[in-house]
Amino acid sequence: MIEVEKLTKKYGNFTAVDNISFSIEKGEIVGFLGPNGAGKSTTMNMITGYIEPTSGTITIDGLDIERKAKKVKAKIGYMPENVPLYKELKVREFINYMAELRCVPKQNRKEAVNKAIDETGLKDVENKLISKISRGYKQRVSLAGSIVGNPEILILDEPTVGLDPAQVVEIRNLIKSFKGKYTVILSSHILSEVSNMCDKIIVINNGKIVRIDSTTNLINSETKNSKVITLTIEDSDYRIENFLNELDFISNIQVISKNDDNTVSYKITCKDDTGSSLDARKEISKALSKQGIVILEMKQAEATLEDAFMDIIDKSKKENQMNEDLNSKQKAIKVKLSLKERLSKPDKSTFEKGGKK
Repeated sequence: MIEVEKLTKKYGNFTAVDNISFSIEKGEIVGFLGPNGAGKSTTMNMITGYIEPTSGTITIDGLDIERKAKKVKAKIGYMPENVPLYKELKVREFINYMAELRCVPKQNRKEAVNKAIDETGLKDVENKLISKISRGYKQRVSLAGSIVGNPEILILDEPTVGLDPAQVVEIRNLIKSFKGKYTVILSSHILSEVSNMCDKIIVINNGKIVRIDSTTNLINSETKNSKVITLTIEDSDYRIENFLNELDFISNIQVISKNDDNTVSYKITCKDDTGSSLDARKEISKALSKQGIVILEMKQAEATLEDAFMDIIDKSKKENQMNEDLNSKQKAIKVKLSLKERLSKPDKSTFEKGGKK
């Protein structure tokens, strides 16, 4: 359905997207994950045709997006991160306007608008001003505007941003209902949302793809050797952070929650070469007992997409640093060799002047 080959986008000397390739099958829901500035939105904007790539190709349904731009764009519905709505319009009026922009034939327009309203659950507010509806409904209106006219592909940039937990669940379930109807590409900073909605995940960092896999495979492969322990203790002074870091088998300590009853919950990540989780828990228990800290709960945590994501990004950062260090060394060697070569050759002009003397 979608084929991306050696796609690159540069802004002057800055490379936003660096020679990436991937494919997406028809009907899949695919998530883009990555830190801020990783290249997710830039990639999505190139697929929509909004931004031209510096090099590389994007093929949708066998059509090159640069050569057949009009035909390709007719297949795509796009929902940007910031909801672009005309608040003085009513919900139905806005969706009808989007149908006009998408060149839905006049005789088919009413049916297309009705279908978009039904699929996004907007029937109860279709005649209300957009300015008078909730943020969650506004997201639905933006989504309805992207699906009106029945495009084959939906590209959704942060579709749940700014929503309360109940609204997030509503939009998540709505997007999940699109599986099989549309090919969906979405980006999100909420890892649990990506985990719940997507068949496949593409992890991007520094403009490069560092991993493509299913959610399950991603979690299992990246966290199979790591040991994560959740711990709840009486620790109002956060003393644990001062001495548990001294245990050489612990790689990270993160506060999960701070409670009103002076208890704190932590997530403790042990190194890959640590023994069993039980051994790690025993050592932590001994250390806490010596400090007089009461343990309320300690157990091995289940691996999550967040754990996998952090592991992948951490590995990517280390690889980038190694490459930068290697490039710096290679440049330094070239400078030294160049200087050595210049010093080994006599200065011709000086030699000639010396000969005249």
